[in-house]
Amino acid sequence: MMKQEAWIKTVFRFAGHCKGRMTLAVLFEVLSVGCGLIPYISVYHILMLFFEEAAEFQNTMPLIVLCAAGYFAKILLHAIATTLSHMSAYSILEQIRLAMTQKLMNAPLGTVLSRTGGELKSTIIDRVETIELPLAHIIPEGISNLLVPLAMFAYMLHIDWRLALWSLICVPLAFLVYSFVLRSYNEKYADFMKSSNHVNSVIVEYVEGIEVIKAFGRSGSSYEKYKNAVSAFKEYTLDWFRSTWKHMTLGGAILPSSLLGALPAAIALYLAGEITPAEIVISIVLSMGLVAPLTAFTMVVNDLKSIEYAVCDAREILGLPELPNAEKPVPINNYGIHLENVSFSYHDTADGKWDDADGKEDDADDKGDDVLKNISLSFPEGSYTALVGPSGSGKSTVARLIARYWDVGDGRIKIGDADVRDIPLSQLAKAVSFVIQDNYLFNRSLLENIRMGNPAASDEEVYAAAKAALCDDFIRRLPNGYQTNAGEAGGRLSGGERQRIAIARAILKDSPVIILDEATAFTDPENEDKLQKSIMALTRQGQTGKKKTLIVIAHRLSTIKEADSIVVLNRGEVAAVGKHSELLNASELYRTLWESHIGAKEWSAAKKQGKQYEITGKEAAHYA
Repeated sequence: MMKQEAWIKTVFRFAGHCKGRMTLAVLFEVLSVGCGLIPYISVYHILMLFFEEAAEFQNTMPLIVLCAAGYFAKILLHAIATTLSHMSAYSILEQIRLAMTQKLMNAPLGTVLSRTGGELKSTIIDRVETIELPLAHIIPEGISNLLVPLAMFAYMLHIDWRLALWSLICVPLAFLVYSFVLRSYNEKYADFMKSSNHVNSVIVEYVEGIEVIKAFGRSGSSYEKYKNAVSAFKEYTLDWFRSTWKHMTLGGAILPSSLLGALPAAIALYLAGEITPAEIVISIVLSMGLVAPLTAFTMVVNDLKSIEYAVCDAREILGLPELPNAEKPVPINNYGIHLENVSFSYHDTADGKWDDADGKEDDADDKGDDVLKNISLSFPEGSYTALVGPSGSGKSTVARLIARYWDVGDGRIKIGDADVRDIPLSQLAKAVSFVIQDNYLFNRSLLENIRMGNPAASDEEVYAAAKAALCDDFIRRLPNGYQTNAGEAGGRLSGGERQRIAIARAILKDSPVIILDEATAFTDPENEDKLQKSIMALTRQGQTGKKKTLIVIAHRLSTIKEADSIVVLNRGEVAAVGKHSELLNASELYRTLWESHIGAKEWSAAKKQGKQYEITGKEAAHYA
């Protein structure tokens, strides 16, 4: 758990630009407190006039006006202080959110992708938002709730120190009762946040997976898990509240009871002839004025704890190590790619996660092993190379290391003669186009989604890229054609249509290195050959006239038969390299993968024709 000084330091690290506003907020709140004492002083003098039988219109009216002016000045100054504090709070929130998003931009991309969108949204939006309300009010109102009792107590000391002390007799008694609750407060609050996070994750899982739950008839068991999590959270919260109700109620009854100490003391001192009736009245009024600020001040404890946990969550992102970034562009003499003795483990990444980059876990037995083990590969400039292998073999990891989602653990990766770690990330991003299986589209027109590959491209160039990726036909059939919005995350399009939009985007980008990671996975069989020809024609010949370096990761081996070279990976090592015909004879693993793929295609074709097709034991084992 983070110490209190640490999170306070974190918050105020982002407050440098608004220190002037925060100082003014404090100053106006102090003035507001001072003006708030004017009505008490005015009432005291009015009472003195009445007790001295000297009260007249001309000497009481100025005091009444002063009393009203003090009250309205208090309200006005407090409003100004609160406005300034809210401006400061939202400015701090803005800086924290900007810093978090900038950190995500500078952190290894693989580390960012290992976190779910819901998790990041919850932290950046929801958790950070919880800082605002306490922060905006603690600055002015916390000072007010502290200074008002102190100022009143000082004035009561001026009247009679014994009366002042007796008026506060309820405070230590109340805090003695509260101390029983505070002893386990940190532990209980930590458990509460843990339980809250658990129920939130279960709710998100249930909502996001409801389609699968209904499709497989698992609504009963899944709903039971959801209901149990919600019920457990409710019971824990109620149990915690029940354990504190008695003490909190008793403390809440004692704290406002300042009159129980002030009134007897005032009467005793009056009977002893040591204070006047006017001083009795003003002392009782002041003692009752202590109640509201002290009661409100007890809420600060919960507010501070809320800020602490929100900042703790934010610091998880703010503390992510950044990927080193070179400052100066480097000359790249050619776009051949070379892996030299590369080893990599997800334990070496910033988040320490061992999930494969495609979201699939490696074999459980390999959690502590390198995902890639001292591999050396070359992808000559202008070549077409395919990476194949069983799930978890390291195919996607190789591709993502080339694009520098992470840095290698050992060895190095070069584009031409330049180590990718020496190439600025912006230059590397222009050099490499990466098309993945699950492509993200923004909720804007399809025209603009494709144009993201090259913001300077004309509409005609966008249309040409769309035609090459076989997007043009289905786009023009949409109600608004190219101006049709893709929907949230491209939700208005099918998986295959989203992939073709992403391929069109990559074609328009015209990078010298293109990596396709299962980019044709959702393509219809009827369009597979056409799409393959389009990709090959436009990814190997760009505007510069030079052939492009193409790397394709594929499970559908029929799509990469014509590759210049096929690399077979198995458990992070290179099992074989060669052309399709060579590997069928030389690599048992490749031959097994090929037979399983062909068997699956024949089974699919037979199923469409209403025929039966038996999968061999070897194929069944592969799919299992």
